[in-house]
Amino acid sequence: MVDILIVGAGPAGASAALFAAKAGKKVVVVDNDKSMTKRAWVENHYGIMEITGPELIETGKKQAAKFGAEIAEGTVDNIEKAEGRFTITAGEKLYSAKHVILAAGVSTDLAEKAGLKTKAGTEPRIKMVLDVDADGKTNVDGIWAAGTVAGVSVHTIITAGDGAKVAINVISELNGERYVDHDIMK
Repeated sequence: MVDILIVGAGPAGASAALFAAKAGKKVVVVDNDKSMTKRAWVENHYGIMEITGPELIETGKKQAAKFGAEIAEGTVDNIEKAEGRFTITAGEKLYSAKHVILAAGVSTDLAEKAGLKTKAGTEPRIKMVLDVDADGKTNVDGIWAAGTVAGVSVHTIITAGDGAKVAINVISELNGERYVDHDIMK
């Protein structure tokens, strides 16, 4: 069983994986390689002059993997909760996790199957999003959401920040105290 299973390795999912793995949590990210960021040209990220969407996604995955996150290819078909954990089905593979973070971009199909509440989106072309609280919690205890699927702006820098925020909240809940991650130059 892993501590956190993340659905989606776009900016929100990879950022969540980076923070969670760096905090020592066992993390698996299941990604279907269909992120809308794969079509992006990015010139509005603080600290990055310009980057293609595919390069941004690959860099995010590499950063998360550097700290121990497992990146798996696949499409998550189902999430079921039983006995205090989640069973996640992705094709032929089964995963077990204490917490799930949905960072699935514009896709709410999986969420609806899992009994998560949705609401109308506010961004152009984003019809539905998950109904989450300020921490990223959904109506199902242990399932969280980050990024566009959670109703934040589609801008990659904003979804990446939301992924980090949600991961910090999950880590804090797992640890039983507020978690802070600060890197210091040596």
